Amino acid sequence: MVLLGSFARVRPPRDRWADAALAGGVFVLAAVGGVGPLVGEREEPWPVTVFGLAMIAAASGALWFRRRRPVAVALGVLAATAAYYLVSVYDGPLLVAFVVALYAVAAEGLLRAAVALAALSVVAVGVGTLAGNEDVNGVALFMLTGWLVAVVALGWVRHSRQAYVHEVEQRAAGEERLRIARDLHDVVGHHISLISVQSTAALHRIEKDPTQARTALAAIKSSSREALRELRATLGVLRQVDEEAPTAPPPGLARIGELVESARSAGFDVRAHTSGEPEPLPTEVELAAYRIVQESLTNVTRHSRATAVTVHVSHAPREVRIEITDNGRGPARTVPGSGISGMRERARALGGELATGGGPDGGFAVRARLPHGNGASPQS
Repeated sequence: MVLLGSFARVRPPRDRWADAALAGGVFVLAAVGGVGPLVGEREEPWPVTVFGLAMIAAASGALWFRRRRPVAVALGVLAATAAYYLVSVYDGPLLVAFVVALYAVAAEGLLRAAVALAALSVVAVGVGTLAGNEDVNGVALFMLTGWLVAVVALGWVRHSRQAYVHEVEQRAAGEERLRIARDLHDVVGHHISLISVQSTAALHRIEKDPTQARTALAAIKSSSREALRELRATLGVLRQVDEEAPTAPPPGLARIGELVESARSAGFDVRAHTSGEPEPLPTEVELAAYRIVQESLTNVTRHSRATAVTVHVSHAPREVRIEITDNGRGPARTVPGSGISGMRERARALGGELATGGGPDGGFAVRARLPHGNGASPQS
């Protein structure tokens, strides 16, 4: 068992086994195709035969390194192939090795090097044809050129495809990181703000009004428990495979009442209104609406010096409109880090919009429009 474990640690990666298999396959193909010197009547001296086999082995073996040094390998294979065809009187299929090496150069994105190598090989064969090589005529040279162009094109297509897939994966990873960061900001910022307000109130009331202090401490306990629960749900996407998924439902419009009660426990006069005919909404719309209300109430506790807040949710056939207004300091409080950019990103991601500015009573207002007539499946 120890020996098996040691072998598992030192064995090459799977792609290296594939490289070795390819090099061995090309060697077998070229050696079998050029087996003429070993059977039948001899047409060349033994030293020439040994040299030809050595060139076959060198060209085939070099393919094992084609991922690490594609251009150098292609040049070496081209030199070995040229030496083989110049010395041996037998026309073996060693050209396959150069085709594989040329494809590897193009597949690595080295288009100029691949074109230069293909042109160099065509020129070399053309010079040999002009010098009196009867094995290659003009038609064969033309066909060789077409084959090499096709090999370079196929390699470049593969490289372009891989680059596109990599770019898509990078973009998706970036968007996922942004979403997680935005959720963490909304969840942690909201509850920490409420805890800060409640702890300040508790400190001021702990001696004069112990009952109110206990109420504030109970609100701190509730806010911290809710913060931990939502933080675990947000970080659930990063959990290990063997961990259990969070079973709590995702935040949505049905839980806005919890936000309102939390803000009220922090000393704000919060009123919530709903108009229109509620209907099942896509999960992403529910989450965006909840986070916008959450972040708006967080900004009220942090920046507004307000005493009253109004939350209005309006349902329309193909969209939801949300408006949060307060009687605080107004637009002057729009400061960096307020989370407004994150709310705008949520709205834009759904094809909607979000505007901020002065409220009807001189305070601050957040107005969001979240369309949901986009074919998304409703929340079950």
